Amino acid sequence: MWFINLILLIFILGIIILVHEFGHFIWAKKFGVHIYEFSIGMGPIIKTHKGKDKIDYNLRAFPIGGFVSMAGEVYEDDKKMKKEKFMCNKPGYQRLIILVAGVVNNFILAIVLLFLIACIWGSTTTKPLIGTILEDSAVSKVGLESGDEILSINGIKSSSWDKLQIALYRKTENDTYEFKVRKANGDEKTYEVVPQTIKNDDGSETRQFGFGIDSTKEYGFIPSIKYAFLKFGSVVSSMGLTITSLLTGKISMNALSGPVGIYQVIGDSVSVGLSQIIYIIAFLSINVGFINILPFPAFDGGRVLFLIIEKIKRSPINTNLENGLNTVGFILLMLLMIYITFQDILRLF
Repeated sequence: MWFINLILLIFILGIIILVHEFGHFIWAKKFGVHIYEFSIGMGPIIKTHKGKDKIDYNLRAFPIGGFVSMAGEVYEDDKKMKKEKFMCNKPGYQRLIILVAGVVNNFILAIVLLFLIACIWGSTTTKPLIGTILEDSAVSKVGLESGDEILSINGIKSSSWDKLQIALYRKTENDTYEFKVRKANGDEKTYEVVPQTIKNDDGSETRQFGFGIDSTKEYGFIPSIKYAFLKFGSVVSSMGLTITSLLTGKISMNALSGPVGIYQVIGDSVSVGLSQIIYIIAFLSINVGFINILPFPAFDGGRVLFLIIEKIKRSPINTNLENGLNTVGFILLMLLMIYITFQDILRLF
């Protein structure tokens, strides 16, 4: 079973990376930028093919990324190349499209997959409506009821279940959570909830509030489209809250997962069924797109930021500075990946 899960992990990551890099590739080609290489994976090349377009199409050993190597990504780096073939010499709008095309592709893939899930298996509401409530649970003791809509947690608007889950995961003083809810009759009330702490077998602790989501399903073309876009926005919003919570220390870095953690999630998803596997692809695709558009060196968003600065100052950014920042950013990302992977492995034991 572990082998099947591993193959599935590689397949899922491969799809997401391929879709992302193809966005950069197709627009660079359309705008006449010379492309040296299109690679899926990182590290040593395990299979290569020279296309009729003279581009090297490579499959590399480690399925944790990919890249499109273009001429003049930062400066004119090939004396034999015609000037119009360098990316750095293209108009600003073309460079911008090339840079963001991978993220856009990831987002489109996610929306299509979410629409497919809703069409086949039905869609649940993204609103944080309480469904089931456990007897003698933390929320039942303070008066929360099935059908209540949770408006905010500790002042953070909970516009969706995804965002609500992040809000419940954040650290609070005295482990108290302020729920603002809208009752079925329209009244708004505030409750203070102290979750029950459950000891896990591995020594960790889990906070238990004792309520479940409203799982009522809708079917049809229009509800499916609505669900796809609302769920997409919901996941993006929750990722934004996650980033700010990490920066403010409300969520620990230990909460992040890398390839090992994703492998575990995929293993659990297999037992649930095909719909959950498709959802994982959509979720990870949004994740990859969201992370890549952040204005951090080595990400697409970092390069977009450099492009914006270049247009504001009306002169190119120092190439050594840009290359140096991208290198430092890449090293920091690799160190973060190693740390997260190490934490994932520790959780296994």
